[in-house]
Amino acid sequence: MPDQVARQWGETPDEVVRHVMEDAAVEGYRAGRLSQRQLDVMLGLDYWQTEAFLNARAVPLNYSPADLAADNATLEKILSRP
Repeated sequence: MPDQVARQWGETPDEVVRHVMEDAAVEGYRAGRLSQRQLDVMLGLDYWQTEAFLNARAVPLNYSPADLAADNATLEKILSRP
């Protein structure tokens, strides 16, 4: 990668690697290739840090209406147990 391009991501090799990895993680998540848990591991973050990371970059959660319906069904099943 040309130095002029690399400097857009940082001044040191570690900064460049981190920013390129973060960009790849965001795009992988947006495309549905990576789960939030995979982002946690890839970036060394916990659940809440990943939430903040995605929120700071205006990345919507990959949570569909079908996911909500499934979660509601599970909750109803759990709550209806005697």
